[in-house]
Amino acid sequence: MPNDKLRSYLHFHVIVFIWGFTAILGALISLDAVPLVWYRMLMASVFILLWIKWKKKKLRLAPKRVLVMLIAGVVIALHWLTFFGAIKVSNVSITLALLSTGAFFTSFLEPIFYKRKVIWYEILFGLIVMVGLYVIFRVETEYVLGILLALVSAFLSAVFSLINGKLAKQEDASVISFYELLTGTGAITVYLLILTYFAGGNGGFSADFFSVSAADWGYLLILASVCTAYAFIASVAVMRHLSPYTIMLTINLEPVYGILLAFWIFGSEEKMAPGFYYGAVIILTTVILNGFLKTKRKIRRQRKANF
Repeated sequence: MPNDKLRSYLHFHVIVFIWGFTAILGALISLDAVPLVWYRMLMASVFILLWIKWKKKKLRLAPKRVLVMLIAGVVIALHWLTFFGAIKVSNVSITLALLSTGAFFTSFLEPIFYKRKVIWYEILFGLIVMVGLYVIFRVETEYVLGILLALVSAFLSAVFSLINGKLAKQEDASVISFYELLTGTGAITVYLLILTYFAGGNGGFSADFFSVSAADWGYLLILASVCTAYAFIASVAVMRHLSPYTIMLTINLEPVYGILLAFWIFGSEEKMAPGFYYGAVIILTTVILNGFLKTKRKIRRQRKANF
C-alpha cells in the first residue's frame, strides 16, 4: 500500500507537468476557447473509447453513478472553457498562478463533500490568499477578466477533483473519463447548436469553426492524446491512492512547471510586473504551508488512533 501511494504520487507529478504544458498548447493554438475545448474533448473521447475497446472494459454503470459522471462532465467542460478563456484574454503566467487557489477552494469544499469540520488555519490561510490576489489585481489591471476566469476555473477544478475522488474508488478510470469527456462534448455541442440557430453565421457551427490550420491540428492531437486522454485516465487512477487535497496540493506545481515553460517558449511575452510575482509567491507559499500543516495533523491523528 505505501509503495502504491508513492508510485501514484510520483506518477501524478508527471501528469501535473503535462498539464503545465497544456497551458502552453492553449496559447499556441489559434482557436478560441470554445472550439478548442470542443475539439479537445471530442478527440480525447475517441482515444479513450479505443482504449476501452482494446482493453475490453464494460461501459455499463449504475444509473446513479452515470448521473454523477454527467455532472462531472459538465463541470470539467466549464473548467477547461474558463481555463483556456483566461489564457486567451491574459497569458499563461496569470492563468496558472491563479489556478493554484484551487487548493483553498478544496479546503472549504471538503467539509461539505466529506462531512468534516473546517480547520481554523484554513480560514486564516484563505484570508492570506486573498491578500495575494489583491496584490495581483492591483498591479495587473489590464488582465482583470483573465484573473476572474482563472479563479472560476480553479473553483471548478476543486469541485471536479472532489467528485472524481469518490468516483475513482468505485469505477474504472478510463470509463469514468470517457463518460465525463463525452458529456462535456455533448454539453458544448448543445450550446453551439443553440448559438448556430440564433446567431446563424456569426457563431456556433460556422465555416470558421471547422477551419483549422495544420499546425493547430498537430497541437490538438498532442493536447487530446497525451495531455487529455492519457493524463485524464492516469489522474483519475491515482485518486485511488491519493486524497483530493493531496491531488490539489500537487496540482499547485502546475504553475511552476507551466510558467517556466512559458518563459522558455514565449520569452518576454510572459514577463509580468514585480507585484504579480509577489502575489503569486504569497499564494503558493501559503498553499504549501497549509499542506504541510494538514499532513502533520493527519500523522498526529493516525498516531493517536494507533495508541
